[in-house]
Amino acid sequence: MALKAVHVSDVPNLDQVPENASMALYSSRFAKGAEMNRAAPRIPRFLVIGHRGNGMNALQSSDRRMRAIKENSIMSFNAAARFPIDFVEFDVQVTKDDCPVIFHDDFILSEENGTVFQRRINELSLSEFLNYGPQREPGKEGKTLLRKTKDGKIVKWDVENDDPLCTLQEAFEQVDPSLGFNIELKFDDNIVYQEDYLFRVLQSVFQVVFECGRDRPIIFSSFQPDAALLVKKLQNTYPVFFLTNGGTELYYDVRRNSLEEAIKLCSEGGLQGIVSEVKGVLRNPGAVTKIKEAKLSLLTYGKLNNVPEAVYMQYLMGVEGVIVDFVKEITEAVSDMIKPLGGAEEDGGKRLLEEDRPMQVKSKPEFSERELSFLLKLIPELIQL
Repeated sequence: MALKAVHVSDVPNLDQVPENASMALYSSRFAKGAEMNRAAPRIPRFLVIGHRGNGMNALQSSDRRMRAIKENSIMSFNAAARFPIDFVEFDVQVTKDDCPVIFHDDFILSEENGTVFQRRINELSLSEFLNYGPQREPGKEGKTLLRKTKDGKIVKWDVENDDPLCTLQEAFEQVDPSLGFNIELKFDDNIVYQEDYLFRVLQSVFQVVFECGRDRPIIFSSFQPDAALLVKKLQNTYPVFFLTNGGTELYYDVRRNSLEEAIKLCSEGGLQGIVSEVKGVLRNPGAVTKIKEAKLSLLTYGKLNNVPEAVYMQYLMGVEGVIVDFVKEITEAVSDMIKPLGGAEEDGGKRLLEEDRPMQVKSKPEFSERELSFLLKLIPELIQL
């Protein structure tokens, strides 16, 4: 497979996009052909999105599931695709020769002659980046790949099923085409970026997306407010969501520090939705109503999304989807808890959109409005910073 670095000059006009690029937030595993409102697209059902594929790696976790498959890899994306999942979320950065690659951390860590060193992804060429970790070429060994844990320890990036690092182009070419992509545009929280740099990065990403996207459902998201706004400004084909911690962490940029600020940013910038840390939503359930009134979609991420009861509670609150690490368990739980009435009859391979049918809950108690109101008032007291 030929990989190429994409240069800014290769993208003549970002307003010209493929006619078959999908605007829909739902995957082709739903019924095709439903037109969505470009100004405020709606997610037609409760979505489950795989975090970095089939789940992130937590190398010191006692839970083997957190070390089962290399995160942000082709293997992990295709593993997630075996379950009734709608999207996989992954992190995209751009190398110094303008090639979008999939990697979460700001730095890549390795070791040579007993010395640990780190390099930024945007300081590496594509060939240098792909030279870390396992290699696709038989008999070739890559450089050692290390990782820094949250407590600052440097550990070897050991997982049960390893896979080479990959590019965005490879993901489009090698992952089940019915699986949606939630492309998080990754930037360093500690750097103030100039617009010309953001523009160059986005041009490189758009080049691959518009050439390879075809009918695949795609959502863009970013924690970087200016990047998210610029994505929306430069194209009107794919929905753009603003990522926020919802106030669970504070940043110099006040736009990142609350759901209220996120609503303001999205409304003023024409973004389609918010992806919040789940604790931010549970501590401030009233924000869900404000988000709906602003005609924005709401997704969440975070460790609590690996708990079926927490996912179910969010469904009752009106959250439209969750990003999860335990794909198998959560897709099974969602299937068990939330079922369309009348079954899922198919007519010629086409399904009605599930938003058009009433939903029933299986194996979970129904809550009265009074009980639900009490729970929403209680939850913020239970969720700690």
